[in-house]
Amino acid sequence: MRYKIVHETRYSSAEPISVGHNEAWLSPRATSNQTCLDHSLEIRPTPSIIISRQDYFENLTTQFAFNQGYETLSVTATSIVEVSPPIPPRKQIAWERVRDDLRSRRTPDDFAALEFVFDSPRCRSSHELETYARESFPEGGDIRASLAHLMHRVFTEFQYDPAATTVTTPVEQVFRIRRGVCQDFAHLLISLVRSLGLAARYVSGYLRTIPPEGQPRLVGADASHAWASVYCGDLGWIDLDPTNDQFPSTDHITIAWGRDYSDVAPLKGVYVGGSSPQLSVSVDVEECPLEDEIPSTTEASHS
Repeated sequence: MRYKIVHETRYSSAEPISVGHNEAWLSPRATSNQTCLDHSLEIRPTPSIIISRQDYFENLTTQFAFNQGYETLSVTATSIVEVSPPIPPRKQIAWERVRDDLRSRRTPDDFAALEFVFDSPRCRSSHELETYARESFPEGGDIRASLAHLMHRVFTEFQYDPAATTVTTPVEQVFRIRRGVCQDFAHLLISLVRSLGLAARYVSGYLRTIPPEGQPRLVGADASHAWASVYCGDLGWIDLDPTNDQFPSTDHITIAWGRDYSDVAPLKGVYVGGSSPQLSVSVDVEECPLEDEIPSTTEASHS
């Protein structure tokens, strides 16, 4: 599948911003089943400074700053991405083996995954979460089957409710009220898995949405999405989308990954000045014919 993604963020203020520093995680990363064919980032007004770099987790980020006043900031990321189905696992591995191998650092991959076992700002382990997760992880149980069972429980026992949480709602509260959005459910699944001693990371990206039969696709009606990825030893990293109770395939587009949302927020920054801020975000994920000509790749632009 080939997609064109347009992600536009617009910020406006009643009074000028005098100084602003920002960082964007909006460039799709390369994975075993995903290739970014083209990417551009248009920033208005023109930043005083703009730098693209790889962060600690090897995501491509863009830092930009303004040393002059502005009242409106527009950031538009346009990407063309090709996604193929992931290769399904061909063997079973007991989840305890994966957990124990992480601690013995049997392979370089085990050692690299170990840092995703520990708590992070938005994902915290607890005895309560471990007890809940244990119901899906019987002794000697296959790790992928156990993860599928846990994902299904989160999907059926928690309700999608955009009004129930905010971007800063603690995972403990999400577990208590049994409500939230994709970011909350990703943080919850990560916290549950880490409570068992396994490694899990947060994935930021997009999900292609298909309109009801007979209805037109609404341009700009898509949104950023989030899911979790769990390290499964010899099986590698396996993605799970608890919001939709599925293992991501060709409808999911990966942008970045980290310990949790705080590592890979699509756009964040600090500023001095301004008043009565207003923020709007529009995301459009459109399927492209494979025969379409791809323009030359551009990492970042501004005007």
